[in-house]
Amino acid sequence: MLNLLSFLFGIISLVIVIPATIPLLGWANWIALPLIVIGVIVGQLSSSNSGRNFNLVVLLIAVIRLSLGGGVI
Repeated sequence: MLNLLSFLFGIISLVIVIPATIPLLGWANWIALPLIVIGVIVGQLSSSNSGRNFNLVVLLIAVIRLSLGGGVI
């Protein structure tokens, strides 16, 4: 059950992160980061690792986008 909840946090975060790759929408990654961290924590509490790994991939995408944009843009 926790794995499913972790996937849910990951999918919601991914819906926010994908449009945030467009220039001038990078600020949306700051909204997605807390959701991703919650998803990673819930995924860590789960017996399966797939939800946590999915959230870590979404986190990697968001962090790379933030670093390319200087953290704001």
